[in-house]
Amino acid sequence: MQTASKKIINGWAMYDWANSVYNLVITSTIFPAYFEFIARDDAGNVYVTFLGREYINTSLYTYSLAFAFLIVAIISPILSSIADLRGNKKSFMQFFLTIGSIACALLFFFNDSHQLYLGITCMIIACIGFWGSLVFYNSFLPEIAAPQDRDHVSAKGFAMGYIGSVILQIVCFVFVFKPELIGGDTHSTIQFRLSFLLVGIWWWSFGQFSLSRLPKSMPSGGNYGNNIITNGYKELLKVWVQLKELSVLKRFLFSFFFYNMGVQTVMLAATLYGKSELKIPTSNLIIAILIIQIIAIPGAFLISKLSSLIGNIKALIICVVIWISLCFAGYKMPIGGITQFYALAIMVGFVMGGIQSLSRSTYSKLMPDTKDTTSFFSFFDVTEKIAIVIGMFSFGIITELTGSQRNSVLALVLFFAIGLLGLFLTLKKQINLTK
Repeated sequence: MQTASKKIINGWAMYDWANSVYNLVITSTIFPAYFEFIARDDAGNVYVTFLGREYINTSLYTYSLAFAFLIVAIISPILSSIADLRGNKKSFMQFFLTIGSIACALLFFFNDSHQLYLGITCMIIACIGFWGSLVFYNSFLPEIAAPQDRDHVSAKGFAMGYIGSVILQIVCFVFVFKPELIGGDTHSTIQFRLSFLLVGIWWWSFGQFSLSRLPKSMPSGGNYGNNIITNGYKELLKVWVQLKELSVLKRFLFSFFFYNMGVQTVMLAATLYGKSELKIPTSNLIIAILIIQIIAIPGAFLISKLSSLIGNIKALIICVVIWISLCFAGYKMPIGGITQFYALAIMVGFVMGGIQSLSRSTYSKLMPDTKDTTSFFSFFDVTEKIAIVIGMFSFGIITELTGSQRNSVLALVLFFAIGLLGLFLTLKKQINLTK
């Protein structure tokens, strides 16, 4: 196949530009710190009551995200099979980006602990919208890019996402650090809540631009009768059966399940860890996350270049080894160590974009030629979401049991180590097949 036109490739990459503001503002910087500050009892303690049970606010945050990922893992197979059958991926992308962007905008009204249910509900829906849309967005990659171009195209998407999110983040910084510009002050919350509103507007608006340039998907041509609910899981089963004959892809998915469990948990919990465990001031915390986003842009392309020189699996092995060392560094980091936190942010940024981009393109190159690309990417996404559910629940439970997020960070090393072993097994099988 030939890679699609520049217009289509840029349109596809622009959805990363559109939705990455959610990832940066809502999951990485402003909202986690805001939630940790707002979600407290009347005496200012970190314990809050939700659904009749008392939680540490940071654990409630991780449990809520894990629940959202569980929902995505359950519903994405159903939606993916319908999208493959009818060729309407764009319609599903539109639905999920719309509910996600609206939920972000509604966080504008979450301004004290008495509105905890609103905050949690919007946070969960926004998460479902973001990750649900990615099921269909990712599945366009093998349709618009030839195998030899997928690493570069995938990296371009992530780079566009980092650039777009940094631009909006800087705008939000102005409001956070200069609240008087919008009628607020150091004791108000309007500067934070306006950031959430802007995320919703940005995500939806640029999402429309991306959708207008993406091609219409071709129906797979299957006939599934009226079993719409069960067919998605049957499609996953079909992919699972095919994996038995795809030994390299099977080993790669095993390793991806574990190392991605670590990567995503670090990314989702980093801000809470820095604020509540390391006592990093919010302003320094936000700057560190911005550093991560900026460094991630060249990091995605450099790791893509590295993969072209030594191969995808070897490049991923190097990335995972770096992640393991970063977990140990985060565990040993002293309280209030701002300089060390910045240094850690630089290294995290370098490997963060690269490992995500390379994992996506590696999977697309290892999967067989098929019209049911959404079903294969649904399997990939379900694998990813289940890993995140386990990672986030583990992080929250260990924090509650031990009273320290440091132990949760240390536990992530185990996930990375298993993933690293899986990558070595993948490489070994790949080499044997080429002999």
